[in-house]
Amino acid sequence: MTLFSRSRIDDDIDAELRAHIQLRADDLVRSGIDRASAERRARIEFGGHLKFKEEAREAIGIAFVDTLIQDLRFSFRLLCKSPGFAVTAIVTLALGIGANAVVFSVLNAFILRPLDVPQSETLYQIERGKDKAGAQSYPDYRDLRDRNRSFDDLAGYDVTAAGLDTDGSPTRVWLELVTGNYFDTLRIQPHLGRLFHGADEHGPNSAPFIVLSHAYWHSHFHDDATVVGRLVRLNKHPYTILGVTPPGFHGTMLFFGPEVYVPMVNQEQIEGANNLEVRGIHWIFQVIGHLKPGVTPSQAIADLNAIGADLEKTYPKEDGQMTFALARPGLYGDFLGPVVQGFLIGLMLLAALILLAACANLGSLFAARAADRSREVALRLALGASRARILRQLFTEALLIALIGGAAGVSGSVVLLRGLSAWQPFSRFPIHVPVTPDTTVYAAALLATLASGFLFGAVPVRQTLRTDPYEIVKAGLTGTAVRRMAIRDLLLVVQIAICAVLVTSSMVAVRGLIRSMHSHFGFEARNAMLVDTDLSMGGYREDDAPAIQKRLIDAVEAIPGAQSVGSIDQLPLGAGWNTAAVYTDATTDLRPANAALAAVVYSVSADYFRAAGTAVLSGRSFSWHDDRNVPRVAVVNEEFARRIFGSVSNALGSYYKLRTNARIQVVGVVEQGKYTSFAETPQPAMFFPILQSPSTATWFVVRSDRDPQQLASAVRSTLRAVDAGLPFAIATWTDELESGTVMFGPRMATASLGVLGVMGAMLSVTGIFGLAAYTLSKRKRELGIRMALGAQRTEVLQAALGRALRLLAIGSGAGLLLGILASRVLAAIVYQASPRDPVVLVGVVLAMALLGLLGTWIPAHRALSVNPLILLREE
Repeated sequence: MTLFSRSRIDDDIDAELRAHIQLRADDLVRSGIDRASAERRARIEFGGHLKFKEEAREAIGIAFVDTLIQDLRFSFRLLCKSPGFAVTAIVTLALGIGANAVVFSVLNAFILRPLDVPQSETLYQIERGKDKAGAQSYPDYRDLRDRNRSFDDLAGYDVTAAGLDTDGSPTRVWLELVTGNYFDTLRIQPHLGRLFHGADEHGPNSAPFIVLSHAYWHSHFHDDATVVGRLVRLNKHPYTILGVTPPGFHGTMLFFGPEVYVPMVNQEQIEGANNLEVRGIHWIFQVIGHLKPGVTPSQAIADLNAIGADLEKTYPKEDGQMTFALARPGLYGDFLGPVVQGFLIGLMLLAALILLAACANLGSLFAARAADRSREVALRLALGASRARILRQLFTEALLIALIGGAAGVSGSVVLLRGLSAWQPFSRFPIHVPVTPDTTVYAAALLATLASGFLFGAVPVRQTLRTDPYEIVKAGLTGTAVRRMAIRDLLLVVQIAICAVLVTSSMVAVRGLIRSMHSHFGFEARNAMLVDTDLSMGGYREDDAPAIQKRLIDAVEAIPGAQSVGSIDQLPLGAGWNTAAVYTDATTDLRPANAALAAVVYSVSADYFRAAGTAVLSGRSFSWHDDRNVPRVAVVNEEFARRIFGSVSNALGSYYKLRTNARIQVVGVVEQGKYTSFAETPQPAMFFPILQSPSTATWFVVRSDRDPQQLASAVRSTLRAVDAGLPFAIATWTDELESGTVMFGPRMATASLGVLGVMGAMLSVTGIFGLAAYTLSKRKRELGIRMALGAQRTEVLQAALGRALRLLAIGSGAGLLLGILASRVLAAIVYQASPRDPVVLVGVVLAMALLGLLGTWIPAHRALSVNPLILLREE
């Protein structure tokens, strides 16, 4: 209110002061003094009119607002007079705030932000065992759902792919197989039509219904409301579209947005197998539910553990460790993993270091600016200004720069984050990256902006408080130069150390990524074509898979130039894998606790190893005679042979067991490979022939020296000739490896650290340049005298730049040591990323030297171009 009525308030104050003077004058008139003398005496007794007016304005808050406006105007004029300083400061802070806004928005979206469903604060997912696995078997899910007393209801879901035919040309869609109560449990209401419910399920394959996601309905059906009730074909089975989910609902995984939803009881039609009654197969991806009012997570865990203990006793062979924990749904648990969570947090810390480096840079600039303005400050103090008033003006200038820089940084981050939210990193998967900033991100950015302003604005406080106006006016700027330079030195060392940490981390990541792409992973990706499909999308059951797989392999082998063709159910270093418990042949009690190890399991065709380029070290590969009419056989890798049989030679011809009590004979041993990630420790793996372990999931590997485009066209025509209704995707193995999920983490880590490293380098260059230029400006007269007395060019450069280069060496050494320690976490994400790599160490040294050269190039040129005659004449 006072902001818009200041004139009226000033008039009221003046009127009140005049009234007091007139009352005193009236008293004096009544005592016998004439009117003019009485008014003069009353004004003298009353004292300074303006003093009382200012006190009154302060009492009602107008003086503070006026002072603030004056400080803002003065700060704005100063910035306009120094555009180079203003632009440098604003851009520096915009980089720091923008980097933190982007990284914090990602961290907020993936870890901090709750799932976008009603009452998300009470929604939890169930994790099982010491490994906190989310997967449950369907019978275990039913027991947990029906016997618990802590949840309103429990729903389960699994992620898979299917072939959807709406117009005669089937395409692959990613869907969630969900329990009938899924939408009711999550309290989701339809956008169009209706959603299915538990009452729609009446046994296996009894609910041929499909619900479209809003995004899929918008992109493939163009918001057509008449799709409700339409009949489509899913894996060649008829399904009815019931409805469309609301726009804000993207499933229960933050990163993955399913395109359609199908009742879980139809698993056999979708995946080609019915595991609804198999307790030992934990295939449901996650089980989630809302806690009942008044029930705490610890009470719910105790309730679930009681059920789990009973299930362990009742089904000792099927159920392993049935202890439970709760976690928030989204990216928690075994799918995200502590390594990726740690990387996101580490990235946030590195972004905070970028902001700290920006503040150090700005603090250095502000210290130099305060030194240049010390004579102005001294004159203001000499004229009666308080130190608090001057400090307030300095902080106002710092906060003005911070707010402008913060606004610029947040604006840039919003544009980048919107692009990330619309980004599709994998063409094969409906990835949803919900990193659009929300109120939490904006609040954090504002807090970081204000904190940064106070941080770098506080740097010149000490020298301002200790300013002696008499000494400065008399002696100029020499009195406090040593102390100011010590502050700048410390800030620059911190800034360079932070830059060295970022440069080291980024080089470690880049080096590891390059070495990863040139490593051998137990297969040869070059000259190999991949065909990805799932036979269930063509309506084939699991038992039908081997026959159609052999037909397709024989057809592709007939293509000219195809050297060998094989198939595997899950691609090594692909998006998924299966594991199974392995027991020694002497084990009779096949409970999970007695397992010797857990091995990665693959189902492969007869010629897979030759097509994949995997070396068979001993024994033989599979043939088409390894079917169900002969004893079960397997090929294992070196790690499996060593851990179960002691050596490769002992493995050949030996036996081991699975949980099903099946006795398997080892007929071959293949080289060690990578199966789940680049950074994995050696994993045991076993390969079964597809005729004995059929699977509808299929990757065909075609080895050929033909041109990839010509080969892909020939393969496409051949497959369509065999089955025109089977969706498939074709790519080279090299492209699949480089663009697949296994490379996503290393690539993102490398790109993120590279960007932060470049930003840190930019800040360091400006910091080194600022110090060198400031030192040169204060020592021009000294350098002129040195040159007049015959100093050599190297001596002049050492005098002008020696301090900056020494600080560069100190900061680079400290940062390199910190970077080596900080880069250890990258070894778990980027394969073969080693902070002790000599190439990395040499690269960091050269990079920091280059930064020093860039930062001192212009000051060095200026130092050498000093004309002592002109300079001394000016002095």
